[in-house]
Amino acid sequence: MNKYNLTIAVTFIVIIFSACSSSVDTSQFTPEEYYNYVMQLYNDEDYEQAILEFQNIILQYPASSVSDDAQYYLAMTYFKRNQFLLAAYEFSKLIRNTPASPFVPDSQFMLAESYYQLSPPYQLEQSYTKKAIEEFQAFIDFFPSNSKVEEAEKKIKEMNEKLAEKEYASALIYQKMEYEYAAMKYYSFVTESYHDTKFAPLALYNKIKIELKKGLNNDALADISIFLSRYPNNPNAKELQEIESRLSAK
Repeated sequence: MNKYNLTIAVTFIVIIFSACSSSVDTSQFTPEEYYNYVMQLYNDEDYEQAILEFQNIILQYPASSVSDDAQYYLAMTYFKRNQFLLAAYEFSKLIRNTPASPFVPDSQFMLAESYYQLSPPYQLEQSYTKKAIEEFQAFIDFFPSNSKVEEAEKKIKEMNEKLAEKEYASALIYQKMEYEYAAMKYYSFVTESYHDTKFAPLALYNKIKIELKKGLNNDALADISIFLSRYPNNPNAKELQEIESRLSAK
């Protein structure tokens, strides 16, 4: 081997050795030093290693001052990796096990946010959407002065729109199939359960049209009265006022 090749080989070996020996011995760390080291991993987006190290802190130092910090950032690490179910589990674990932790408000919000991220398009099953609404509402109820309450309220409204759209779409399908009593049942559900969504006046209007078609004039009059009181500025209000006047004159 010539001198040049020998130099390259030695350099390569040194690099490999240095890489292998660069792992940190955490056994001599205090809990605080260990936590600071793992937070550096987290900030450097070395999430896979950070998860292992946060778990170690929680197991080794369960009563330390940094245990709830490690628990919160373990959950956040899962969230950053888009592992939302695992994130939700870890956030709920912190809330359950350390209710006096200053991380509880943020954990409650992030628990709801984890389910929000799992919420699928309206056509699919909506259990995660309902769970997200439940957890955001718990956040609002327990921490009404928190700066994130407005965001939580917006997301609840957004997800209620999604749930309303799902029920409204089902009603439309039944109406097209001429299963009109089933359609009215779904329209009623949208009207009463999601009255502050954009689908509520649409649902109530469609229900009224079916009632008129079937000669259910008293039911139609009652629903028109509800419609006009709730949605006086709706584009369909004028038509329904005329129908109400005509039916009342009979």
